[in-house]
Amino acid sequence: MAVRRISPADAMARLDEFDALIDARSESEYAEDRLPGAVNWPSLNDEERHAVGTEYKQVSPFAARKRGAALVARNIARHIETHAQNLPREWKPLVYCWRGGQRSGSLALVLDQIGFTVHSLEGGYVGFRRAVVATLETQPQGFAWRVLCGRTGSAKSRLLQALRAEGAQVLDLEALACHRGSVLGPLPDQPQPSQKAFETQIWRALHQMDPARPVFAECESRTIGRLRVPERLLECLRAGTCVRVEMPLDARVDFLIQDYDHLVQDAESLCRTLLSLRELRGADTVARWQAMARGGEFAALVHELLSQHYDPGYMKSIQRNFAGFDSAPVLDLADAGPLTLAQSARTLIALSPQASPA
Repeated sequence: MAVRRISPADAMARLDEFDALIDARSESEYAEDRLPGAVNWPSLNDEERHAVGTEYKQVSPFAARKRGAALVARNIARHIETHAQNLPREWKPLVYCWRGGQRSGSLALVLDQIGFTVHSLEGGYVGFRRAVVATLETQPQGFAWRVLCGRTGSAKSRLLQALRAEGAQVLDLEALACHRGSVLGPLPDQPQPSQKAFETQIWRALHQMDPARPVFAECESRTIGRLRVPERLLECLRAGTCVRVEMPLDARVDFLIQDYDHLVQDAESLCRTLLSLRELRGADTVARWQAMARGGEFAALVHELLSQHYDPGYMKSIQRNFAGFDSAPVLDLADAGPLTLAQSARTLIALSPQASPA
C-alpha cells in the first residue's frame, strides 16, 4: 500500500467520503481554521514547534530535525495508542498539515504501514485555504438569493430560523459569525471565529446546498462584528430578490428587550457598549441613554435607539445597496412569536419556488 495524494479541489468535493479528517498541525493552527469536521492530532504542539524552530535558527537545521523527529515519533505513538487501537482495517482518513510536508507525511506513513487506506492533502491547509478563497469568488453566483430586508428588531434572524425549520435553504451569516451585526451585537461568552474559519463555514454551507432551490439570507453590511463578508457573496446578496420585513415599532422594542436579555441584566455592560456611539450621537445623548439604562428604562431606551440611531442609518444603507427595496414585496409581522414566524416562513416558501440563479 501507499499513501494516496489528493488535490484540494478533489478533497473539497469528497470530504464526506473520509472516515476522519486529521489535522496534524499544532493546536493554535487548528484553532484558527481547519477542514470542516477535522480532529487535531498534532505531530508537534505549539511549545514543541517553538523549541524546534529556535534550535533550527540558533543551533543548526540538523540538530533541530533530530529533536523534531524524536518529538514527532513520540506524539504519533501516543495518537495511535489513544485513537487508533479500535479502528477497523477499512478506516479511511485524510491527513494534512500546513503545506502537506513532514508533519502530516510522518503520520500518514505510519497509518499507511498499519494497513489503513490513507489519503494526504496536496499542499496541506494552505492549498485548501487557497481553494476556498477561489471558490468563494464564483460559488455564490450559482444560487438564487431571497434576501430579508427590514429595520433592526424585525426578527429577521428568527425568521431565518423558522424558514430552516420549515425545510428552506438558509445561509445565516450572523450565526456563522457569532455576532448580531450591530454595535450591540457581540454574543455573551461566544467569541467570533477567525476570518478564515468564517469563510470556510460559508463555503461548506453553500457546498451542501442545492442550486435548484432558492437560498434565504439576511441583508448584511460589509462587516459583521470584526469579520468581513466575502465580496462576491455580498454582491450576490445585494443583487438578490429582496423581501421587506415590517414589524410595528412597539413590537420591535418588546422583541429586542427579550432578545438582548443579557444586556438588560447587565446595565453597566450596556453603558460601556453605548460609549461607541458618542461620536455619532454626541456625548450628551449617550449620557442620557446610559442614565436610562441604569434606571431600568429599557423600553424607552430601545425606542430612542431605534428611532434616532438604527432606523435612519438602516434606511440610508438599504436604499443605497438594494436597488429593489422600494418595490419589494412586503411581509408584515405583527410580532416575533413562534406561530407568527412559522406562518410567515411558510408564506415565503410558497412564494419562492424552484428558481434559476440570479
